[in-house]
This record gives sequence, structure tokens and C-alpha cells, in this order.
Amino acid sequence: MRITPMVMNGKIIFNEQTIKEHFLMRIELPSSFPTPVPGQFVMVREKDIQAPLLSRPMSIYGFERNHNCSFLEIFYHITGQGTNKLSLLDKGKKISLLGPLGNGYSINLDFKHVILIAGGIGVSPLTFLAAHLNAALKVSSFEITAYIGGRHGCALAGLERFSTYCSDIRICTDDGSMGYQGLVTDLFEREINRYSAKDSCIYACGPEGMMRRIAEVLRDFPFSCQISVEERMACGLGACLGCAVPIKTSSGTVEYQRVCKDGPVFDIRRLIWS
Repeated sequence: MRITPMVMNGKIIFNEQTIKEHFLMRIELPSSFPTPVPGQFVMVREKDIQAPLLSRPMSIYGFERNHNCSFLEIFYHITGQGTNKLSLLDKGKKISLLGPLGNGYSINLDFKHVILIAGGIGVSPLTFLAAHLNAALKVSSFEITAYIGGRHGCALAGLERFSTYCSDIRICTDDGSMGYQGLVTDLFEREINRYSAKDSCIYACGPEGMMRRIAEVLRDFPFSCQISVEERMACGLGACLGCAVPIKTSSGTVEYQRVCKDGPVFDIRRLIWS
């Protein structure tokens, strides 16, 4: 069932830096805010401001509700003017939020092994997914293994919370300051024969280069793999077509689909990499 997005005003509970240029924001919303699924996102902006003109798309990092209100969390990296302005917002500030948006991960609990691959801020939607999977372990039996990569140990964002949901984590850093020295995709490729393609599924999120490399690694391995695509967005509703990406159809033709409306989660084998 598709969730109908809503525009709501919320209040910032906290907006704190966790590591350099990475912030965790917790927002209080009305209890009527729809319950999101892992992989969905929201469009966020400070309430009643004129610049920057466009809202910023943010993956949902966490969500909970009580009888009186809902709480949504976003975990973000400062990459430009918009995210920098978000990082300066203090507790109590009003924020405008549109969501939940897009299609999230399709969760199949019939697999025996779930593999999560995160690069950089890609850990955000996968943390929300890991929380759902962790809760599902109470009624279903499967193993979760996570691969998390960063440039160096100090740049591994969100590791502490992620560790509460997944105990089997393979850490990779470019400089070897923590865990395996090399790209997260390199370690996954080295260990891929540990997993059965029939009994395992993969969920991933990270930079385009990381996603492209996963697609290359999986050419000879028929794993189920869903990825959350990072793309610039203007409206978040599919109207402007600014986030369209080429997709292979079932008939073998190519069509463009909107990351915000048809994604952001896609089957990795359907994407056409430039």
C-alpha cells in the first residue's frame, strides 16, 4: 500500500554534530504523520524562509511515535549551502517537512542471510532498515552482516547506533586506520563466496561509484540486491523530472524513471550506469 505524503510543521528537539560535518536532527511531529518504511525520505526546510528556495531530500534515519506525537530523525552530511543552513538550526526551531516520499526497501524475511553495504552517509537509510530487521528477528530467523566503509576511521558516520542493530560488522577504511584497508566493495568481493545467492539478499546505499562497483561484482552472482539511489531533487514528488535515471525494462528497452517517485530504491540490475 502506497503511503500518502503529508506536509507538516515540526519542532527540532536537537540538532547535534556527531562527527565532523555530520549532524543528527530529531524532529517532533504531529501523531498523524504517516509511518514511513525503510528507504523512504522526506523533503526538509526551515519554516517560513525564502532561501535556499528548494527543500533538501533527507533519508529517514529513525522514526517512533507515542500517543501524542511522532519523532523523526535525519542523519546528514554538510555538502552545500542548504545542509549547512540546516546544521545551524537550534533546538526549538520550526521546520517544514514533506513526506514520507518514494518507495522503500522491499523486505523479504524468507532469506537466511541479509547483507547490508553502506558507504559514507549511505548508512542513514540502512540504519533504519537494520532497526526493522532487528525487530523482525523476534519472529523470524536470519543472519545480518554489514559492510561499512569510509575514508578513514574518524569519518565512519553512524557506527555507534548501527552497531546496536547489527553485531556482525565489517569495517573498511581507505587509509587502514580502522578495519580492512581498502574500499568496502573490495572486501565484499573477497568474501562473496561466503554467502549463498539463493539464500541471501543485499541492501545497499552509498556513492554512485560504490553502487556501480557492486553491480559489476554481482554480474556473475545472482543475488537479490536493492539499492537506494542518491540523486539531486527539486520537488520530491516527480513533477519536475530532474532526478530521472535510465532503467532497463522487462522487455529490454530503456526508460527513464524518477528517483523521488519510482525510487529511491531500485533493483540494482535494472539500473543503467553511465
